[in-house]
Amino acid sequence: MQGGGASTTRTWTKGAMRARVPCNGSLRARAGTRSAAGIGVGLARAARRDDQRFARRVGGHVVVVCRSQAKGVRVLSVEAPEAEVEEREPSSVGSGAGDPYEDEPWSKMKWTVYRGKAYDLTAFMNRHPGGQWLLNLAVKRDCTALFESYHMRPEVAAKRLGMLPEIEDFPVSAVPTSPYPNDSDFYNAVRDRVRKEVFKGQEIKGAHRSGSEWAAMIILGYAFSSFALYVAAPGVLTGILCGLGGAWLGLTVQHCGNHGAMSTKEWVNQFLGLMDDVSGGSSLMWRYHHQVSHHIHCNDEEVDEDVFSPYPLLRFDHRLPRKWFHRFQHIYMWAMYPFLQLVFQYGDIRGLIEGKTDGCHIYGASTNEKISVVVGKAVHYTLIYGLPLLFHGWKTALIAGMSYVAAQSIVLATTFAVSHNVPETKGGTPETFAGRKLRETRDERDWGVQQLVTSANWGGVFGCFMTGGLNLQIEHHLFPAVSFMHYPAISKIVRQEAEARGLEYASYPTLTEILPRYLKFMRDVGRAEHVPVEEGGVTEEMIERRRAEGALGFF
Repeated sequence: MQGGGASTTRTWTKGAMRARVPCNGSLRARAGTRSAAGIGVGLARAARRDDQRFARRVGGHVVVVCRSQAKGVRVLSVEAPEAEVEEREPSSVGSGAGDPYEDEPWSKMKWTVYRGKAYDLTAFMNRHPGGQWLLNLAVKRDCTALFESYHMRPEVAAKRLGMLPEIEDFPVSAVPTSPYPNDSDFYNAVRDRVRKEVFKGQEIKGAHRSGSEWAAMIILGYAFSSFALYVAAPGVLTGILCGLGGAWLGLTVQHCGNHGAMSTKEWVNQFLGLMDDVSGGSSLMWRYHHQVSHHIHCNDEEVDEDVFSPYPLLRFDHRLPRKWFHRFQHIYMWAMYPFLQLVFQYGDIRGLIEGKTDGCHIYGASTNEKISVVVGKAVHYTLIYGLPLLFHGWKTALIAGMSYVAAQSIVLATTFAVSHNVPETKGGTPETFAGRKLRETRDERDWGVQQLVTSANWGGVFGCFMTGGLNLQIEHHLFPAVSFMHYPAISKIVRQEAEARGLEYASYPTLTEILPRYLKFMRDVGRAEHVPVEEGGVTEEMIERRRAEGALGFF
């Protein structure tokens, strides 16, 4: 961004539309983002669908926030009067311009972008070793971070990727750019040591995707037993026991399975991933929300939907607008947590209908995957509500069902929330070490360091068994495709490499010690002063825009 300056006009093309926006100062889309182009894309989309909500904000000279390329300048304020939209001829194939999401032939292709090059995945969909369902996550987006963080030997996988048909004259600049994990010296050093010291070179045979089978058998045994007991004798106690079983599935085998990390066999990972549907979630929506949005952009308030999706009920970042009731959020959140599972239910159904989560679009989702959402809900509702209602009456079904929901929700909420919401993992005021790293522009930010400093660990081997490795959140974010019982060994290497580089490594001995830090953070961030847009804050309109379009489409 250039400070001040005369009013200029910038033009962006979008399909058969062109949006011209007068603005003050000059716009620069920073490498690693599509901020400036995103404004034009959004305006053209709004004009095409006559989006009155968007038009009112633009016509009202609302400040639009973009990231700046210049170091030390975080935001760009653009006063955007009503956009002029002009018809033009669709871009010709091979021109390198246009909209890959709506213009042919790209809109009908299964394309992906890896390190600035576009590839056609069509012929490889049924041959991907991890299964088509995981490769679908890469369709119509920059897959670099997914690709490099999911392969223990990315140099080997990159050779296979390079054999795919490259799409010439593809408008790569119109695709939001992913982080590049392999550019992180810290991440490369840790991964090299993990391959040598933990897997002894056997990761080439899939050693990193095995080793937790015994844990899976115990977890499945308890969960299925608790479900059977619940159906046979629904009540408060069996509802709680079954809720704990559902939560255990959600924390462990479904989570690890949906990362493709429970087995070298595709069908095993898929089966275990579907345990999310049985326990009340959706494996499809989870993969996009969790792996594409959260994992790649951890605690980035613009694109990690775990940060902004609970707003306005909860304020998880000091840059989000402050409401008067946020000062009490550390108290009232405990009354909300028992209903978390119902929020997931609503989000899954809405996401299926809209074709996106708050953070990203489900571009690659197959018909069978979408059907799995409906079938999964039917199975879950039948087990938890239908059978108790049929054989025991509505009162028993209601009491037992709510006991299940409350027990599962409380366990999931507390376990997930503490990992990324303690003072060490957030921006904070005064600014923390993690905050300084998050303030860096995305093109200069180190992906491996970001995963390190935005996560916090607690406990050890037993906690790993009980939570599917989510207590060792740092290691999970660095190695999402590694089976969870390997994380205790990996954590020693990560800590050593972090300390050798002067990087902070947040770890607590037990859950009871990290919980008070979580409560303190929620209290402090709820009371933190409002941050102006010019200093990196966001408005409610910006949050709504991210939800409406999928945040990754703008950055």
